[in-house]
Amino acid sequence: MTLIQLAALCTEQKTWLVATTALGRDALHVYFGLGVFMAVRLLWRRPGGGPAAWLAVLVLAVVGEWLDMTTQANNAMVLPLAAHWHDVWNTMFWPTVLLFVGHWLQPKAGPVSDASGEDAERRLEQA
Repeated sequence: MTLIQLAALCTEQKTWLVATTALGRDALHVYFGLGVFMAVRLLWRRPGGGPAAWLAVLVLAVVGEWLDMTTQANNAMVLPLAAHWHDVWNTMFWPTVLLFVGHWLQPKAGPVSDASGEDAERRLEQA
C-alpha cells in the first residue's frame, strides 16, 4: 500500500465516521485524543505512563494531519496550515490538561498499614 493509498483510506474512514456518528470533525479530534490517552494510560499504569500517553496522542495527531495534507496535495486541494494546527490543538488539548492535573489525581503513597491482626482489634476497641 502506497502512502497516497493509505492517506486516502484514512480520509475515507474519517468521512465514514463523521457521517455515522453525526459528530463534527472537531469533536472527533477531541474524542480521539481522549480515547488514545486513556487507552495508553490504562495499559501503562506505572510511572511515566502519563507522558507516554501524551506522546502517543501527539504522534498520532501529527501523523494523521500529515496524511490529511498528503491526501489534499494529491487531490490539488490544499487547506491552510492553520487548519491542520487547529486539528492538532483540538486533539491535544484535553490530554495535555490530564497530563498536568493527573499528578494531583493519583493517591498519595503513604505508609501501608496492616488492617488485620492486633492493630485492627485495637482500633475497634478504641472506637
